[in-house]
Amino acid sequence: MNGFIISDILTAMQRKELTVYYQPKVDATTNCLKSAEALVRWIRKDGSVVLPGQFLPAMEQTGAVTMLDWYVVEKVCAFLERLQKEGVKVRPVSVNFSRWHLHEEDMPKRLADIVDAHHLDHSLIVVEITESAMIHEENLMRKMVAALHEKGFEFSIDDFGSGLSSLSMVADTLPDEIKIDRSLLKKNCEDERERIILESIFLFATRLNIRTVAEGVETKEQLGFLRTCNCNLIQGFYFARPMPEDAFRECLVNRCQHNEEDILEIQSEAAAVQLLLQAVCMRYPLIIYGNLTRNSFYMMTYENFTSRGCPSTGTVDDLITHGTMSMHPEDRERWNAMFCRENQLRLFREGKKELHMITRQIGDDGVYRRVETSNYFVKSPASDDVLVISLCNNFADGEE
Repeated sequence: MNGFIISDILTAMQRKELTVYYQPKVDATTNCLKSAEALVRWIRKDGSVVLPGQFLPAMEQTGAVTMLDWYVVEKVCAFLERLQKEGVKVRPVSVNFSRWHLHEEDMPKRLADIVDAHHLDHSLIVVEITESAMIHEENLMRKMVAALHEKGFEFSIDDFGSGLSSLSMVADTLPDEIKIDRSLLKKNCEDERERIILESIFLFATRLNIRTVAEGVETKEQLGFLRTCNCNLIQGFYFARPMPEDAFRECLVNRCQHNEEDILEIQSEAAAVQLLLQAVCMRYPLIIYGNLTRNSFYMMTYENFTSRGCPSTGTVDDLITHGTMSMHPEDRERWNAMFCRENQLRLFREGKKELHMITRQIGDDGVYRRVETSNYFVKSPASDDVLVISLCNNFADGEE
């Protein structure tokens, strides 16, 4: 147990030798303080410091770490309550919870009671659990996360990508945040494979509306790359080391803003594509990728489109049929004649590059709205398949 027994650590807690430090998480683009992680430090009366790695493993092995986790929650909530009374604008703080808490049926309720006792909003405490703790306790994890969300708490997966990643777990638990493990930055974001893996993680997280945090950022090169691939938050020595309460309070007051170079000066090609896609989606809330040759399609849809009942994937023929049924009766024949797969292939063979049409489509609310559909024919670079990209936009005016 690295020279310590559990009784020594519990005694240190009673003597208040275990202190909470805070490491800021800053916005990857603006460099402003957005949140923080609570980290425990054992500072003895003589001033000597015992590192977490020297006592946390012993507590984790026995399950005694749960007492330490609740101790940290109490300290964090008391600190945030004092700040609020002083008029300081507080930020959310992530608190690490061990896998042992998955067996505490009343964990979400107990957490809510502590936060409520300190008159804090539940959104100020983020429950952080390591990825490895989730792998072997999937059912308990799903149950606990659902209960946490029901009580208004956010959930974060720590050490994501450390070797045990389960994308199905991400899909099932719907985390609010994933923290990219520092091991994925070990080559300083200069290795092509490392960059591709990171870009893929940030891409799927963005599509799922999951906040991303890159931890262990220590160099300008790492920051430069992460800022260009849609990473939301940065945590690491490059900006700030873990700090005691007084120093963190100063960061909150001063917003902990740093000045860095213009993000466009270090833009990567992959990041530019992502930004372009975001801009296109602002204009066209419905984008469809179709393969006319193989009769298949894939859809990207967003909240502000008139109807969300359309299938997200399937055959182009079925998609046209579905679209025909949702059209105003006076528009159906014209729509089907123009956008049926046979006609689109014919237009492509005749050298057409695009086609446009405005129709009236019924929305989920039962109101007909004008919808502009623009199809652009493109040639697959990898085969002879004829591809089509459909950009759809609904107008604000309606017709009963």
